Amino acid sequence: MRSAPTILHLDMDAFFASAEQASKPSLRGKAVVVGGLGPRGVVATASYEARVFGVHSAMPTAQARRLAPNAAYLTPRFAFYRSISEQVMELLRALSPLVEPLSLDEAFVDLEAGGAAWDEESAGRVGRRLRADIRAVTGLTGSVGLAASKMLAKIASEQAKPDGLVLIRPGTERALLGPLSVRTLPGVGPATGDHLRRAGIHTVEELAEAGEDELVRLVGKAHGHALYAMALAHDERPVVAEREAKSVSVEDTYDVDIHDRVRVGLEVQRLADRCVRRLRGAGVSGRTIVLKVRRYDFSTLTRSETLRGPTDDPAVVREAAARLLDSVDTTGGVRLLGVGVTGLADYTQEDLFAQAAGARPEGPEEEPAVEPAVERPAPAERRWPAGHDVRHTVYGHGWVQGSGLGRVTVRFETPDSGPGRVRTFRVEDPELEPADPLPLVARRPGAGGPGETSAGSADRGADAAAMTSPEAAGAVSPDADGARSPDAAGGDVAEADDAVAQASSEPASLPKSRSGTAGGAATSRP
Repeated sequence: MRSAPTILHLDMDAFFASAEQASKPSLRGKAVVVGGLGPRGVVATASYEARVFGVHSAMPTAQARRLAPNAAYLTPRFAFYRSISEQVMELLRALSPLVEPLSLDEAFVDLEAGGAAWDEESAGRVGRRLRADIRAVTGLTGSVGLAASKMLAKIASEQAKPDGLVLIRPGTERALLGPLSVRTLPGVGPATGDHLRRAGIHTVEELAEAGEDELVRLVGKAHGHALYAMALAHDERPVVAEREAKSVSVEDTYDVDIHDRVRVGLEVQRLADRCVRRLRGAGVSGRTIVLKVRRYDFSTLTRSETLRGPTDDPAVVREAAARLLDSVDTTGGVRLLGVGVTGLADYTQEDLFAQAAGARPEGPEEEPAVEPAVERPAPAERRWPAGHDVRHTVYGHGWVQGSGLGRVTVRFETPDSGPGRVRTFRVEDPELEPADPLPLVARRPGAGGPGETSAGSADRGADAAAMTSPEAAGAVSPDADGARSPDAAGGDVAEADDAVAQASSEPASLPKSRSGTAGGAATSRP
């Protein structure tokens, strides 16, 4: 492990929800929930105001509505979130060539590799400047953790939430980790945590005291060795700039269980085509086809087939997925289907079509599955997802507050305006049309690059005394925004990609909110 805290972990605060609040002045300081809004939708992100009511990521949206009925419930705008994420990643890449993104809102940075930091003081200075630059460029906040290893840097950023910075000084790691729950360590989920709790192990200190042999006996050889090393604060993992994808997959959750076997087959074919489009978009091919089926009783079955070599041929993937479906009983109904490809490679094997039933047709290559124009909804059936941007020829830019019964309600406001007025239109109103999101921060003429914002420049001369910890153990160093105690660990779940709104993800612990308010005012819900 390093002798200086030069590994940085950045985690944007309630990223999706914060982006929506910054985009919509009327939602600032209020409870906002982003996720799937259907009967089986899942929360992707909840604002800190919504978390006061117990709403958290991976919770069913229906349950969230019961806990926070007056919150604003919005459909995700993933293209918008990706554009903001790229601005943040650009700031990180300006610090070091070694940036390891974990999701849209989270990344590790090796500051030493870029020469940005070499000791405690310089690392703290970079962390404070980065937070200021993120706020200046995106208008959002991020929490920063600095430590001598990736594991500790991530724990530090979780303790810094929301909108803070925590630096763990080398030599104080064991004192910091000791009183924390075993669930704080990466890889310790609910099942492993419960197993350790039944054995009388609740904290990291108790984990270390149990000894390596006992942990191997409790959780197995590989996991036991890893747990013991983490309990001793040992983590030698490097920051890897390019994280190679292990699989490409798509899945859909259906509002109503599908019982018709023919429709199930058609859905699998459609998902296979979507999966191939993602494969080709990433410039890779795959060797193993995976089918995921979640049945009416929540039992989940996974079937896979490995081909002779990698492929990105839609016919091959469709045929393999269909064969896998033949081995699954869907009599009681299906609530979720997914198709994935693993064993990725950057080349294809041309003769793989022989593995699929039938012969390759002569003529041009089959086109990707695209909905024919005749099947597109008529203008009167246009969908207006809650939270998405629109423009009216008379009233200008706004966002959909809700829709239903042939009407759509729009609030007209922009990121730099005050709370706007609400108006209701017919869904087929010709003067209303979808629009692109507006930038959260207007770019000023002659502004410097992302690493040279005025806020960042002013922060470069920050007093190093802010890095002096008032904690007796000296393990945690808060920034000027306020102290973060070691027992304040919480954290955002990593925001998932566009499958999150339709499917569940692993739950995470709720961070403590700094706000004592409950958020309050409601927006109309569809």
